[in-house]
Amino acid sequence: MKPIRFMGNGILGGDQLQNPDFYNWNKVYVRYCDGASFSGDAEAQAQDGTTLYFRGLRIYEAVIDELMEKGLANATQALFTGCSAGALSMMLHCDDFRARFPQEVSVKCFADAGFFLDEKDISGKRSLWSLYDRVIHLQNVRKVLPKDCLANKEPTECFFPAELIKSIRTPMFILNPSYDSWQIRNVLVPDSSAPDKSWLSCKENIRNCNSTQVEVLDGLRNKMVNDLKVVEDKEDWGMFIDSCFTHCQSLSGVSWHSPTSPRLENKTIAEAVGDWHSGRSQGAKEIDCKYQCNPTCNSLPPPRDVTAFNRVEIY
Repeated sequence: MKPIRFMGNGILGGDQLQNPDFYNWNKVYVRYCDGASFSGDAEAQAQDGTTLYFRGLRIYEAVIDELMEKGLANATQALFTGCSAGALSMMLHCDDFRARFPQEVSVKCFADAGFFLDEKDISGKRSLWSLYDRVIHLQNVRKVLPKDCLANKEPTECFFPAELIKSIRTPMFILNPSYDSWQIRNVLVPDSSAPDKSWLSCKENIRNCNSTQVEVLDGLRNKMVNDLKVVEDKEDWGMFIDSCFTHCQSLSGVSWHSPTSPRLENKTIAEAVGDWHSGRSQGAKEIDCKYQCNPTCNSLPPPRDVTAFNRVEIY
């Protein structure tokens, strides 16, 4: 794995004007490498006889253990966050992370673009469910799945955030675009669904979608909104669900906190997350209207297609 330059933008930034609530925090960036959101623990034989080792869960535990030794155990407050598959990993480990600190320490979790949906693609197949099912059985991820979910549902269903959030007790903020570009490109219109030229153009840039295609995208948005209803009953949770066509908004200064950032109730993402985290406002749960109703989304350029399996941060 090649070294990367640590880019301090968005929630990782050190500028008080651009990151007013977290600019002076200690930050740890954990790179993603295991293919199952730091949840696997298995050995498997490849066809050529080679033994493959999946150790995402052990990597997570080793990283947290080392950080606790280096000073994390002395923290007075901690924010556990991630983007995309990093956000899924954070959901899987949120309560475990909380349990490592004394009760008087403020520990919260923040999921950015990790609310993956079990939605059929345009060919009628559950493509993401099939991918998750293979990963779960290959890497033996049952250890991190909620026991109350496993008692009633298949492990694959328990790997989806719609089920995970029902069991999480630690306060959490969920940031997600309801027209998530990664999910439109890889869940709703994956290459395996054999999209025609019109769909290829649509999934590249939502502005190219016709009215019929937008209705299909609205279905994805409605599924997300419905799955998030459980959050309404969680008093210490927060949400910022905008209608932008993007993916991962906490790492970019433009989307996090700038004059052209997406806004809900006239708040940027940084302001909404900061208000929730600090307790400056109650009931920080905002869900945007449908596509094209929010003009503050228009300033964001069409996102690059990136892997969903990304990163976890600990603050």
